Amino acid sequence: MNKTITTIDLIRHGEPVGGSGRYRGQIDDPLSEKGWCQMREAVADHCPWQAVVSSPLSRCAAFAEELAQRHSLPMSLDDRLKEIGFGEWEGLSKQEIAAEDAQALQRFYHDPITHRPPGAEMLSDFERRVVSVWQAILQQYAGKHVLIVGHAGVIRMLLCHVLASPLDRMFRIHVPNAGISRIRIEGEGEAVVANLIFHAGSL
Repeated sequence: MNKTITTIDLIRHGEPVGGSGRYRGQIDDPLSEKGWCQMREAVADHCPWQAVVSSPLSRCAAFAEELAQRHSLPMSLDDRLKEIGFGEWEGLSKQEIAAEDAQALQRFYHDPITHRPPGAEMLSDFERRVVSVWQAILQQYAGKHVLIVGHAGVIRMLLCHVLASPLDRMFRIHVPNAGISRIRIEGEGEAVVANLIFHAGSL
């Protein structure tokens, strides 16, 4: 019996207005002109996908809508693909955070579970919502090739899930603007085997 093979490509949004050096979280900044160029260059004229699923935040959704319209693809938005909420750090740069507490970032990257930003979404809650949309996408699009347009945190969480990596290591994964990762899933239900084919690459 042939196994069902599902291919999921993950692309991070391009640079937002105001630059990339901030913890935006769920602030809805649109793509900058540079960000649009990054996304369009990353995809170019390639279109191996049969559907597009996107975060509803405009730095993801606007490009997803453009791509889907250009290639007549079905496109949907899912709130569960929003970036992790960074609480009081949202909108701040690393320099601004360090000015308030010089060790805050070091503590966070060493142990983001215990030392999350004040008011930030718990990693366990973030994991729960991201894995739930991942499972829903695998079920809905079994046997197809799908593009997810999302955020660095969402992509990190999905990679941790696929590779069974500890949550406290997720922020050690570098996800560049407009970087593309590919995951190939064989089988369905309990017999699923997921493999990372490439990360932070291009088509």
